[in-house]
Amino acid sequence: MVQVAIFGAIICIMAFTPFLGYIPLGFTRATIIHIPVIIASLLMGPKKGGVLGFVFGLTSFINNTINPTATSFVFTPFYSVGEISGGIWSVIICFVPRILVGVVPYFVYKLVLRFVSEDTRKKGVSSVGLVLAGVSGALVNTLLVMNLIFIFYGDAYIEASGKAAALGYTFIVSVIGINGVPEAIIAGILTLCIGKVLLKKNVRERLGF
Repeated sequence: MVQVAIFGAIICIMAFTPFLGYIPLGFTRATIIHIPVIIASLLMGPKKGGVLGFVFGLTSFINNTINPTATSFVFTPFYSVGEISGGIWSVIICFVPRILVGVVPYFVYKLVLRFVSEDTRKKGVSSVGLVLAGVSGALVNTLLVMNLIFIFYGDAYIEASGKAAALGYTFIVSVIGINGVPEAIIAGILTLCIGKVLLKKNVRERLGF
């Protein structure tokens, strides 16, 4: 519980410190809060990772409710733009992908460990696994969020972003490319750098993981 609380505190600090966890990009926000969730998943397993993913989703829910952007209705049912308002699907978009950010990287990393050398398995640290875990966690967030937005709020989201609804899925792909790809690259690099230190056996023992 203490370990989860520490990571939860890190997530909250990042979420509610301006320009740190959620970086405003006009009609939307880029995020790096998924990184501590990914690291926690690797250190503590998918259950605790999922709990911290829920905390990640909760910070997004709160931010989009009390400090909304033009498209915040896709993350909270308590915000509307004109005749467009959020609903139950907003809650699903806000929480489900973020919970999975704390689950998927763990299994990606364990899968990679099956294909590495015996020495690497004994050390428990795979550079390739860490990079893929980081990238997968970021992409799970971006791909699920953007595709669920398109399914449930497609035209409304595009119009609220100041674009023509006729752009359709092309606009969603552009957001994935502009936001999602850099986020995935950054997540892969940071997960590698942080994970190589924290996943060492002696370090994990000292930290109690």
